[in-house]
Amino acid sequence: MNLHANVFGEGDPFVILHGFLGMGDNWKTLGKKIAEQGFQVHLLDQRNHGRSFHSDLFNYETMVEDVLQYCNQQGFDKMYLLGHSMGGKTAMLFAVKYQNRIHKLIVADIGPKYYPLHHQDILDGLSAIDFEISTSRGAVDKALSSYVPDLGVRMFLLKNLYWKEKGVLGFRMNLEALVKNAAEIGAALPEGLKFEGAALFLKGERSNYILEEDKVRIEDQFPKAKITEISKAGHWLHAENPDEFLNNVLEFVR
Repeated sequence: MNLHANVFGEGDPFVILHGFLGMGDNWKTLGKKIAEQGFQVHLLDQRNHGRSFHSDLFNYETMVEDVLQYCNQQGFDKMYLLGHSMGGKTAMLFAVKYQNRIHKLIVADIGPKYYPLHHQDILDGLSAIDFEISTSRGAVDKALSSYVPDLGVRMFLLKNLYWKEKGVLGFRMNLEALVKNAAEIGAALPEGLKFEGAALFLKGERSNYILEEDKVRIEDQFPKAKITEISKAGHWLHAENPDEFLNNVLEFVR
């Protein structure tokens, strides 16, 4: 089972892992800018997302092994690894399990703690879409709007739409498996595991995913962690303030 990836540039491998219900494509603009700095950027679609394979099995342990298998197939021993939200959880677990495979770790707006389920409205809205009735992007957006009032979030979700056949839309992600395993998304990083390498945690100024009290646990499991706030940004910090986000990433990896 191979992960789908978009690859840009030449140089040291730089792997980027998207968040829940996202895909590597969400990172195309930033990925190309990172590649311009002399990296080979790999935008992965994690299992059950984007163009990657569908599986009933869905948890961080399996997603970490997917990434390891991808790196082995590509033939690189070490990489720079960046993960956002769910991808950040995958990246953290990868780092503590396979320390020697990481040059530097970047985690975007997520911590190692347990997060309660908070995507239920989105999952209910996506599950309620009837593609026999909603036969255009506009119709799907309208149907989704009663569950997800935020236009920006809906635009993000609608990137998952594609034409399964002439006149019939569908979602790329494996919605059934994601709904069934939704509780796995918030799983904590196992306690007692540490990553001793260089790590950068970027948090959105307007996001509540990393709180002041979370810094103790981050620094316990990532002793060399630097925690930096991205101004004028919430949870989608890389999209809301891309310049500041990129500058912090490049400064750290250089």
